[in-house]
Amino acid sequence: MKKFYLILILVVFILVSGCSELMKILQSTGLPLTEEEVISGLKEALITGAQNSARKLAAENGYYGDELVKILLPDEAKIIVDNISKIPGGNKLVEDVILRINRAAEDAAKEVAPVFVNSIRQMTVRDAFGILNGADNAATDYLRRTTYNELYNLYKPKIQASTEKKIIAGISTNEAWQSLTGKWNNVANSVAGKIAGLHPVNTDLNDFLTNKALSGMFLKIEQEEFKIRKDVSARVTPLLQRVFGSLDKK
Repeated sequence: MKKFYLILILVVFILVSGCSELMKILQSTGLPLTEEEVISGLKEALITGAQNSARKLAAENGYYGDELVKILLPDEAKIIVDNISKIPGGNKLVEDVILRINRAAEDAAKEVAPVFVNSIRQMTVRDAFGILNGADNAATDYLRRTTYNELYNLYKPKIQASTEKKIIAGISTNEAWQSLTGKWNNVANSVAGKIAGLHPVNTDLNDFLTNKALSGMFLKIEQEEFKIRKDVSARVTPLLQRVFGSLDKK
């Protein structure tokens, strides 16, 4: 009986130790991906990409130090910028406002990972295969579609708190913006303004800045997705290698 158990243990050991080699052989045969593999692989890729993007933007100067995603005031604010810049220290004042806005976005980016993870967990089989066989930004589009509203509600209060801080003469960025657009719109809506072809400016500053911050976030996620799809070295796990390796053969 003892001899039988020794033989049984030896057989199990051989089988277990050979699992990794067996997986390599199975993968080399080109067997089709299972639904479970596709879903698990896509979830892994999405979580990795989203967390990497959030971590980069949440770091100090994640937004402010990256010209691709740095948040600037709307073009309509040029007159504010030009006039403030005429006073001593005006340029620094404008840059401080922009810095605060970007710092608010960096602060918000620290809280986005759970939002993405929650969305990814709800991914269906149809979502997964659509992403796998879709465009190079299909995963990013999925996250944008399923998380945008929640992220907007997370970012906007932080952006708004930044624009409501007082700057020169006890006036906040938001108050200065409303004053500017209010005066401009009075002119644009006048008879003379209409004859001159002027158009009112209805830009909600906090809404504009929040959407710019989210555009930067999804731009970073798109870059991460492209890397995993195209760069073999970015597929850091066997599952990612198998799932996205299937795209290399197409």
